Amino acid sequence: MPPTDSHPTPGWLARPSAIGLLVAAAFFGLSMTPSMVPRAPEMQGALGGVVAAIGYLLGWTAVLVSGWLGLATRGPHRQWGTGMVIAVAVGIVFISLWMGSAWQGSVLEAWGLPPVEASAPLWIALIAGGLFAVLLALGRLFVRTTARLQRRGQRNLPPRVAQAAGIVAALVIFGAVIEGVALRGLLRVADTSARLADAVIPPDGAPPASPFVSGGPGSALDWQELGRWGRSFVASGPTAEDIAAFWGEPALSPIRVYVGLNAADTPEARARLAFDELIRLDGFDRAFLVVAMPTGSGWLDPGGVDTLDYITRGDVATVSVQYSYLPSPVSVVVDPTQGVAEAQALFDIVYRHWTTLPVDARPRLYLHGLSLGAFLSQETVPMLDLYSDPIMGALWTGSPYLSELWQMVQARRHADSPAWRPRFGNGSLIRTANQQGGLERHDADWGPMRFVFLQYGSDPIVFFDWSLAWARPDWLAGERAPDLTPQMRWIPVVTLFQVGFDMAVALGTLGYGHDYAAQHYIPAWAETLTPEGWTAEDEARLIAHLSGLVPR
Repeated sequence: MPPTDSHPTPGWLARPSAIGLLVAAAFFGLSMTPSMVPRAPEMQGALGGVVAAIGYLLGWTAVLVSGWLGLATRGPHRQWGTGMVIAVAVGIVFISLWMGSAWQGSVLEAWGLPPVEASAPLWIALIAGGLFAVLLALGRLFVRTTARLQRRGQRNLPPRVAQAAGIVAALVIFGAVIEGVALRGLLRVADTSARLADAVIPPDGAPPASPFVSGGPGSALDWQELGRWGRSFVASGPTAEDIAAFWGEPALSPIRVYVGLNAADTPEARARLAFDELIRLDGFDRAFLVVAMPTGSGWLDPGGVDTLDYITRGDVATVSVQYSYLPSPVSVVVDPTQGVAEAQALFDIVYRHWTTLPVDARPRLYLHGLSLGAFLSQETVPMLDLYSDPIMGALWTGSPYLSELWQMVQARRHADSPAWRPRFGNGSLIRTANQQGGLERHDADWGPMRFVFLQYGSDPIVFFDWSLAWARPDWLAGERAPDLTPQMRWIPVVTLFQVGFDMAVALGTLGYGHDYAAQHYIPAWAETLTPEGWTAEDEARLIAHLSGLVPR
């Protein structure tokens, strides 16, 4: 149990530390400042409660240390009085709640969204207060446990050794409970829920009639085993008739190959199934062949794959394999290496066969991925091995912060280019773009390979970094992305939690955050693929045609 300012070991209902509450209020106020993504009252309240608890811990620790040093009686709270300190803390909370609406409004304005509701501050206060109380109770439980273990240790150990041993033992116990019970329990629930959702087939769901997709007529892959998003992928998208109507001339039916996680036990076996299906459908006879890695749940963004089908006039085969049921952030925690093995196995088997084909009679080979899929796709590129027989390129969307390639592009960018749209090298190998473009800015023509990064400046999954706790990021210095509020400021520790929470709510507004729109895929794909005869008028027509496309 955390001690008060005057008593080192108070009871369960003892008055909290006044200095701790003051620091907690300050941290809560800082958490209300604008961040990358608009936050609903529920998420803002959760963030405020967590950050306030951290602030309380820091304030309580400062009081504890000052007492140990004999300085407690000289602190300002002894001069002003505990009541005055608490009154200041309450005032900070009220001012923060009042200003929070304007701060949040600046983020909503940058995204073109309506202002916050009038009831938002009340909900934030209730949620933050409740969560803070729970965390405070857990902190007191930790201190009481530590004190009890220390008293037991003093029976056989010197006092200071017993104190250290008690702290270590309490940390081990609480760590085991959090990791072994709470965290693993949540992961089991998430895994079970994701598995059930992946297996659910809507009442109106039926195998596709197209013979050019997995699960369709003649396919060796069971449609029911493709998974939720695999079934959606092969059953949706434009038909040859849709594409022909847009171009005003005959078009092909796009080939879509997808292998679900339940189709085989190993990544290599699933990759082999995908390859065999690709061979059966004559995928290597198409003009374009795209190896696409899905997100952690197995989802492929229709905004990316449907635009691909239109731009190539249907003369394309897209192959993908599911490696997880879980959303990308959870997949990274559970087993990020599983996705790497799947991506590597799929790329290797496709690339090996592709290199055996005559250069003038094989498709143009590309890679694609969104979010965790982009990271996994990048991990499979054996850059040094591609020089003898290079692929044509890749479009990687929303590359997450754990991508070493994306980090390198940011770190080695031209000094006059912003971190949210970096300009790398002379532009012959790598170019980046956002909603406002960027691909046209280069010093040299494209080389044999074209690697295009598409990212939004307001995407926290792209720009999160643990160093946010102690260093201001480059994307908050100098020129800012248009979709990032000018009122956002870097605050040590707080910004780390803000952007971390932003990652959980980065979806939901098409064209911002981590929700990529078809209209922005179109110029990125066109630059990557360089389709014959493609014009600015074609781009504008396709954007207008797909303006209502929602990537879900």
